[in-house]
Amino acid sequence: MRPDPRLLRLGVSSAVALTTVLAAAFGGLGSGSDAAAPGNPVGSMHEVAGTLAAIHAAADHDENDLTVKNALSRSPEAALVTDPTTDAQRAASEAYVESERAMPDPQLTTATLGRPRLAVPEDRYAMAGGCYTLNGKPYLFQATDLGSYLLYTPDRKFLGVTLLGGVTRVDKPSTTTDWTVQRTSSGGFTFTLANGKALHRTLTGGLSTGTASAFPLARTTGCTAYPEVDVDISGGPFAGTSSFQEVRGYVDPHTHGMSHEFLGGRVICSPPWHRYGAPYALVDCPDHQVANGKGAVLDDFLAGRAPGTGHDPVGWPTFKDWPNPHSLTHQGVYWKWLERSWRGGLRVYTNLLVENNVLCELYPLKKNSCNDMESIRRQAKDMWKMQDYIDAQYGGPGRGWYRIVTDPFQARQVINSGKLAVIMGIETSVPFGCNVVAGQPTCSQQQLDAGLAEVKAMGVRQMEITNKFDNALTGVAGDEGTTGTITNLGNFINTGSFLQMRTCPSTYDEDEHDKLQGPLTAPEGALPQQDAIFGAIGELYGLGGTQPVPAYPPGPHCNARGLTDLGKRLLNEMIDNGILFDPDHMSVNGRNAALDLYEKAAADGRHPGILSSHSWSTPDAYPRIYKLGGFVTPYAGDSPGFVDKWRQHLGWADPRYYFGFGYGADMNGFGAQGSPRGANATNPVTYPFTGLGGVTVDKGVSGQRVWDINTDGVAQYGLYPDWIEDAAHVAGTEGVGFKEDMSRGAEAYLEMWERAVGIAPDACRNADQRRSVDAFRAAVSTGMTTRQVLDAVGQPYERLGHTYTTCATDRDGSAARMAVDFSAAGVVTGVRRVG
Repeated sequence: MRPDPRLLRLGVSSAVALTTVLAAAFGGLGSGSDAAAPGNPVGSMHEVAGTLAAIHAAADHDENDLTVKNALSRSPEAALVTDPTTDAQRAASEAYVESERAMPDPQLTTATLGRPRLAVPEDRYAMAGGCYTLNGKPYLFQATDLGSYLLYTPDRKFLGVTLLGGVTRVDKPSTTTDWTVQRTSSGGFTFTLANGKALHRTLTGGLSTGTASAFPLARTTGCTAYPEVDVDISGGPFAGTSSFQEVRGYVDPHTHGMSHEFLGGRVICSPPWHRYGAPYALVDCPDHQVANGKGAVLDDFLAGRAPGTGHDPVGWPTFKDWPNPHSLTHQGVYWKWLERSWRGGLRVYTNLLVENNVLCELYPLKKNSCNDMESIRRQAKDMWKMQDYIDAQYGGPGRGWYRIVTDPFQARQVINSGKLAVIMGIETSVPFGCNVVAGQPTCSQQQLDAGLAEVKAMGVRQMEITNKFDNALTGVAGDEGTTGTITNLGNFINTGSFLQMRTCPSTYDEDEHDKLQGPLTAPEGALPQQDAIFGAIGELYGLGGTQPVPAYPPGPHCNARGLTDLGKRLLNEMIDNGILFDPDHMSVNGRNAALDLYEKAAADGRHPGILSSHSWSTPDAYPRIYKLGGFVTPYAGDSPGFVDKWRQHLGWADPRYYFGFGYGADMNGFGAQGSPRGANATNPVTYPFTGLGGVTVDKGVSGQRVWDINTDGVAQYGLYPDWIEDAAHVAGTEGVGFKEDMSRGAEAYLEMWERAVGIAPDACRNADQRRSVDAFRAAVSTGMTTRQVLDAVGQPYERLGHTYTTCATDRDGSAARMAVDFSAAGVVTGVRRVG
């Protein structure tokens, strides 16, 4: 059983008083929340302000100090790491990466967006974004979902229905203006509302509601553009010359695009899309709007502002104060911003479904369940819904650029068609209900197996097995400083135990440890640090001072709880199911055991898929991950810090595997994004610039706001192409190599994923995989598909156009280069020796 929920109410800080006032303004604290426990003093509003001001002052947090801002970047691994490799190993790895950059690049072409717009729409989806005459008048057809539209008039109103059933122009969109369209056998179109009322042509040629009439539609002019975020990248998105060639593109395997649903659904303001577009999606949280922005208690705390300072709550169209790199409670991955990043080169993107049940219960404003798995299911459904919405904007099912993929072969096809391969992942503290309470698991092997089967059917292909708390699978790394104290208290509430931190064994490397526990282990000036939102919620709403954490022995600290038997079972099941494993957030003991398990699996020929997605593994783990054929993307953060990390990782590259690099943005609620280097920074980004694939990137415009990476930093996700350009400027003479490594990131991720689903490593980089020329010719025959060739002879060394090349062994033992040619449809047309 869970510990007594009254623990949540013990010693609630005076900040709850302000919480109560805000919650009352919105109808109460919400399910699962309580006011202060009887007998506990609740401070006045003045006392709350004084308490939080003291915290703010102690933090010595200066938003205008670039040194402090850069220190807020999440993972300072590049500055603190003790490199586990020798100088000779590092030099060899760097030379290998340089040789990888010299390989021929795949030829790219330009993809066509949307569909041709005909004079008369050929189906119910074709009108999206077009101007058509309806009953003699022009309307812009603004898609709200697949086959449904707002009919937007030239004077910025909407064709709708009154309460009495009359048809008129109204000021705002609603269910009375949201028309579902069907095509009739005669080629006309009917228009029906959700309440069943249909558009009818009267005998006099006017409009009313009644029996659905079939209306002809024809292209016209004179429409007014619907208000929406601009992309401001010109040139068609790049694509491959074949569907199966090597891909190019950036990769982000760690962002939370649906976290507007987590922590009860009231922490992250605004969803990533809305039926009625940016004016209705990009609005501030209801509690932020109290007193014109002064009700944003959590946002003030996270931003280092004095309580009650507030911010301009207006989002669209001015965006005066948000989003910004340190605004952790505002939506950063709105679909048009994500589109800009895709247009600028992003081709692999993992959306992690996320939840933290304890902090969800603490936060007083909520509309959703706090159960981890219920939240994950809700967010997964949202991903599919957003895919439908984007499809609707581009002309119908399958036509949008946002494509959820479930295997690397499908992802390769999507990327080579010019679109974004979207992978569904999980990062939560209690996956499958597998908590641990008083040392005992709350799930069985059968429940674990059923949970994995459920999320795989859902579309999940990448997983962390813990986040903030110990569970039945593994121990957790913990956090430092104030956040560490808060999450440790949360661990006690969730499991009945504090983290079992011990002094690390003397056999561990200097940097091989978990987060140091104790009240003075990290400077308070580190707010907002990585995952600062967790500490802030606990501090403000009930865990700051509930009871003291244990007195731990001297550091460095290692969580005694490691990988459990249930955890080992899960990892083996993930390997068997081709689900990618991310060991981030695990305790050192747990991660070491997991890496041992994966190394044994690799030795047995299973080639498991593994990646570290956002710098939550210790540096000793990275060379081991690379040697497993894994993929590592550091937390993005500030561009100078990221370049330092990139340089560090070059020395860990394994010559047996294709090398590429990426970033883990972790945007939407978990930590600050990259700060601007400033208008006077050395070698700033100059707009417009040429982006990946030859596109032209100009300053992004959202409503009235113009974004500039030099002065705005990564304020929202659409600025990541600009951030990569900025990082290349920071890299100086190494900038060309940096951009090349980043552009190869998508391919490196896909090749890691291919190995995870059973494809052997390429035989040129791995001599032990080579077979004789005769055996190779026998294994590959005319008519085989690309997948059958991969199954038969493993990954190719090169995938250029319609040809795969790899290595075999000649009769004298020397290497022989073999080529497999394919038709445009991906069917083998011949096998030949080329060297």
